[in-house]
Amino acid sequence: QVQLVESGGGLVQAGGSLRLSCAASTKIFSINIMGWYRQAPGKQRELVAAITSGGSTNYADSVKGRSTISRDNAKNTVYLQMNSLKPEDTAVYYCNVRGVFEYWGQGTQVTVSS
Repeated sequence: QVQLVESGGGLVQAGGSLRLSCAASTKIFSINIMGWYRQAPGKQRELVAAITSGGSTNYADSVKGRSTISRDNAKNTVYLQMNSLKPEDTAVYYCNVRGVFEYWGQGTQVTVSS
């Protein structure tokens, strides 16, 4: 059973930075896309950033220029560096991996205080 283990969330002041990490518990073969989604209270889950196996990236407009997604294919790990955080970035952040199957992490809380 594959598990995605997320880390790096927490409480940070506006303007601060966080780096989220997501590692698969076992080797996942044929990974195509790794990404991060977030869900704020009362809102739908939305894509934050994604990266393909070839390194192409896609960002939500709300985080573009402030966030960087990266991956380590050998470690089946994906990272999200978030800078200049804003209170509206507050949400539960979920890791997502898509290959033959799709996997979700359990979520990590990010809270940005004003």
